[in-house]
Amino acid sequence: MADNAGKTEIKKLYRSKDDRMLAGVCGGIGEYLDIDPTVVRILWIVSAIFGGVGILVYILCAIVIPEKE
Repeated sequence: MADNAGKTEIKKLYRSKDDRMLAGVCGGIGEYLDIDPTVVRILWIVSAIFGGVGILVYILCAIVIPEKE
């Protein structure tokens, strides 16, 4: 039997300190979802161009999501 049977590791969302362009939001989301942060950045740019809310959501995320220690 495994020692950590029944225990799950809780993933937390942080802004990235290593993979960042502006505030590290896309890098942190990429790490959290285990995908390339470039994909997250492209989706964010598309939402900012076509929807307009991408910029506001990015700013809110940069304020709300804590930076990784």
